[in-house]
This record gives sequence, structure tokens and C-alpha cells, in this order.
Amino acid sequence: MNLGWALNRLSVMSGREIGYRVKQQLRAGLEKLVPREPRLPRLQAQRSGEPWVSPLPRAFDVAKYRYAADRILAGEFDVFALSPARLGFPPEWNRDPKTGRTAPLAFGKTLNYRDERLVGDIKYLWEPSRHAELVTLAQAWHLTGDAKYALGCRTLLDSWFEQCPYRQGVHWTSSLELAIRLINWSFTWYLLGGENSVLFESEDGKAFRDRWLTSVYRHCDFIRGHLSRYSSANNHLLGELTGLFVAAWTWPFWKESERWLALSRRELEREALTQNASDGVNKEQAIWYHHEVADMMIVAGLVARANHSDFGPPYWHRLRAMLDFIASVMDAGGNVPAFGDADDAIIARLDPDEDRHVYRSLLTTGAVLFRSGQLKFKSGGFDDKSRWLLGDAAAEQFDRIDCSGVSLPVRRDFPEGGYCVLGDAFESDEEIRIVADSGPLGYLSIAAHGHADALSFTLSARGYELLIDPGTFAYHTQKRWRDYFRGTSAHNTIRVDRVDQSVSGGNFLWTRHARARLLAVEHSAQFERWVAEHDGYARLDDPVLHRRELRLDKAARQLTVIDDLQCRGGHLIEIFWHFAEECSVTQEGRVAHVSREGVRLSILLPQGLSYRLSHGVEAPAPEGWLSRSFDRRVPCPTLVASGSIVGATRFETQMHIEFTAREMN
Repeated sequence: MNLGWALNRLSVMSGREIGYRVKQQLRAGLEKLVPREPRLPRLQAQRSGEPWVSPLPRAFDVAKYRYAADRILAGEFDVFALSPARLGFPPEWNRDPKTGRTAPLAFGKTLNYRDERLVGDIKYLWEPSRHAELVTLAQAWHLTGDAKYALGCRTLLDSWFEQCPYRQGVHWTSSLELAIRLINWSFTWYLLGGENSVLFESEDGKAFRDRWLTSVYRHCDFIRGHLSRYSSANNHLLGELTGLFVAAWTWPFWKESERWLALSRRELEREALTQNASDGVNKEQAIWYHHEVADMMIVAGLVARANHSDFGPPYWHRLRAMLDFIASVMDAGGNVPAFGDADDAIIARLDPDEDRHVYRSLLTTGAVLFRSGQLKFKSGGFDDKSRWLLGDAAAEQFDRIDCSGVSLPVRRDFPEGGYCVLGDAFESDEEIRIVADSGPLGYLSIAAHGHADALSFTLSARGYELLIDPGTFAYHTQKRWRDYFRGTSAHNTIRVDRVDQSVSGGNFLWTRHARARLLAVEHSAQFERWVAEHDGYARLDDPVLHRRELRLDKAARQLTVIDDLQCRGGHLIEIFWHFAEECSVTQEGRVAHVSREGVRLSILLPQGLSYRLSHGVEAPAPEGWLSRSFDRRVPCPTLVASGSIVGATRFETQMHIEFTAREMN
């Protein structure tokens, strides 16, 4: 383990957390020296729990699922930037397909999976072992009855059991990975027919069933013993609890199942309210994780309802608020800002073509669950994932939901989450939508998935992105790019003296947090106004306070950005503006012109600064990059206004939006 990272991590831990982690390390060391394999108890029950929906849906384009399953049988997997990754069938589960490095079968809990020299890129190792492809094969069998797909499921599972022995290697390090695997196994179990699956009919099939159940038991036992606590009790803990909860209902076969169920249910209800603010914003300040946590809550909630053990109203009210947030920040074109970390994680890939439609799909499911015309209006139509989750009858329920007279955005202000929606003519061909950020850096002391983006904002017009958040790109590897994409210079805000607003202590650790606060917000028929500030640069020898005001004149379609920097001494100031890759941007002196599909944005930059237009610069430091998905990046136009100041200084940037006739193809 990297000593510097460990020391930085210790610096943000409480005494109780340090004690807990020391205890866990001692336990791991003892287990390594004295291997403990949990004996598989005798089955206390013979029948699975109820599936998440009954009857299981069937009204799909069968050819689509057959094609997706045939790709898998041919050894093609979807793994980030390698998609399609030709892993073979079955894959080598411990070989990183990106680097070709094979991770050792060392004791998992003491294996340093962060060391890319040892394991390669851990995300590329973990992703196939989440077993999303297993669900696709099971769906194909469910829809076609073709034995090759069921046998493909058995081949994948048996190869994984053989290559990934209990507690050995990278697939026995993170409890979240085990939990997501269990969720996918649960979907697969039911799609293959549950305990009555054709795979279990022969004596050989019964032996396979025993191997599978043995691994299920070991997964549950492992998760229960290694739940994420304290500063890591973020989406990892929610995911672990969801996996344990789903498994305990799917396979209630052992006496421990009742204890697993009671624990996971109790803590799921608590964490759903703890990790998500009452205004509906997930506290990690990362919208992809907001979506992922909402998916966890939907899956757990459907399983609970199917087994006549529903969660209480506060759980569902919080989920509804989370979906309202997504509907509110989504522009008329279906675009959602990419604030915070994103790793393309999907809890269960029920639609092999899901890709980037995750937010609309989430709203579709929510529209049916809550009979909401607002969510239906924003959803874009009924989709495959929602059908798998809710059943064939849900399509008709969706069609009956009345969208007439809906008022959008659902909400404008999210005081706990720190976001605010400004704009005009929402959901129309002349929409202007601004999402401004004055929220916390992230969740808990390490703020693992937050970015140093205080007072940044996104801007879209007519449903087209103009000013964007550039995304994430890298996680455990490529530190230079990890630092860039989560740093201040990759966001539409101001950087002072070439340092980030917050202080990084590692890839998923911030040791000093910029604190932002909202000072004022006004909405009226004529104008919008938002004022906020942050103290991230108060740590400098000469402290700097950054205050930003946004003023939108609706009639003039004029956005004025006023940046006040309060200080005494001299500093280097950089103001960054990042544009969507489809934008055409030209700049001459203080004036920049941005155009995209019938939208023009004219920008008058502040006086007294130098100006440059960057596009995919790598040296001496990255500048002008955008990442739409994990481990993929493309150049994007980026304007930078920079210069020196002495003492308190005000900068004003004026942006004028004009709608023109759309260009015809």
C-alpha cells in the first residue's frame, strides 16, 4: 500500500474508524494465516423467494437479445473502452483485458488491487466479473428456450468458481463487487427458472446447483463480515446491503439468511435516508452515483414488495425526490450534467443496449412506480429495462399516465444538495437551462467521488449542451488524468495560483474541502439570479474568497457572470469555460463565438486578461478534454481567461444566446 496515501487517509479518520480498520486488518491477517472456510449449513428451506416481478415479462424484440447473447458466446464482452473486448468464452477471469496482466491468486483482503503493476487496471478486471453478461444469456434463454444460452450460463459460472477460489484474488477484495455479482446472479436464477431450472434436472445439474449455492453462501458471509463503514460508508455500503438483501430473499435457504435479511433491511432503510438528502440529491455530489443509488433502491424495493415485506413510506418518498432531481436538471434534449465521478457502473444490465439512456430509463420506471405525469414527460417513452423490472403490464400502465398540464422543472432549488436550476422557456424549443453548483465537495470526510468544482455551472439551450462538465475518464490508474478531470481546471469556475480549490490526498480522497454556500437565489418572470461563494482558497498565505453571481435577463437572453475575488495580495487567476465537443468555437481577443445546431452563444470575456482557446492539449498539462464514458476522452473546445490580480478584483463575463433556423441535413 502507498505510504503517502495511507497517511493521508489516516489524517481524515476518526479514532473509532482507525480502531475499526485496525481490527479489520488484524482479522484479515489472521484469516490469511488460518484459513476459515464457512461450512455450508444444511438447507433450512427448499423454495426460493418470489422474483422481483411476476410473471416475468416476455414482450421483447427477441432478435435483439439473441444477438447480444450470441456475441457473448462468441467471447465478446462490453468492457469500457475495449468494447467489444474479445475475452474468449469463458474468459480468463483474473487477466486484465486492457494490459494483459494476470492478477495473482493471493489472499484477497491483503492484496493491493490499487497497484497497477501487480493487477493491471482493476476496473477492467472487476467489470466482467460483475456478470452482467450472465443476465443477458439468461434473458435469451427465457425468451427463446434455446439450451445453448442456459448452458452458456453454467459454463460462465463454473469457470468463475474454478478460477476465482474463495477469498483468493482480486474478486474477493471489494464487498461491493460481490454484492453486484449477487444481484446479477439473482436475476439470472429466476430467468433460468429458479430451483426448477432445466440446469438442475440431472445429477450433474444438482451438483452444479450445489456449487452455485455454496458460492452464494460464501458471498453473503463475506459481505456480512466486510461491510464498508465510516468514511467509506457511501454507495459501497448501500450496494453491499442491496446485494445481501436481494440474496437473502432469493436464497432463504440457511438459518443465517434471516439474520442477513434483518440486518440488510434495517440498514438499507436507514442509509437510503442518510445518504440522500431530503431534497433528493445524493450526498456524494456525483450524478452518475445518484442514478446508481436510485437503481439500487428500486431493485431492493421491488424485491421487498414482491415478498410482501415492503419498505416504509419514507424510503419511497426519498426515491421519488431523487427522480424529481434528475427530471429537474435534465434539459429538453435529455442531457444531464456530469457533475462528480462516473464509472459507467450498472447494477444489472437488463437492456444490452442501455448505454447512455440510463437517466431516461430511470424516469420511465419512476413514472410507473409513482404514477407521475412529470416523470413520464421527461422519460422519452417506455423502455426495455423498465419492462424487465416492472413486467409487461407496466407498459399499458405507462401509456395511461396523463401528462397534460404538467409543470416542469419539478423543482428549481435543492438547498441541501447545493444545486439550482435557472433558465427560461423550459421544455420548449427556446429553452435555456443552467444548473449551478454551490454544494459540498462530496460525502463524508474523504468526499471520494466529488470534484473540485465549486461555483461551476452548465448551460444548455434548445436541448443542446453548450457549457458542460467534462466528466471523469480515469479512476485507479493514469493519475495525471485522474487529477486533471477531478481538478478545478476541468470545470467552469476559477482557479487561483494553479492549485485546486480542495486538496487531494489520493485518487478517492480529499484531505481539505472547499466549503461553498448559497447566498441568494431569485426566480421571476423577467430574470434569474444566483449568488454563492466558497472558501477553498482561504488556505493560501494570502487568503482568497471567490464569490460568483449569475444574472439571466430572460427577454434579452443575456447571462452575466460576475466573479468577485476578495484578497489583499497578488495572485494568478484563470477562468475556464468548457464547451461540448459538437460546438464550433472561435475567439478573437475578448470576443468568442460559439455555435451549435441553430444556437449561437456570443461571449464577451473580462477586460485586463489574456485569452486562449484550447482543444485537446496534453503538455505541459492537460487542457480541453471531455470524457463521456469511462476510460474514453475526446478533445473539447475550452476558453481560458487568465492574468494577475492584486487585491480585491471583479471580473464580468457576458454571454448572449441567440436562436437561429436549424441547419438542414
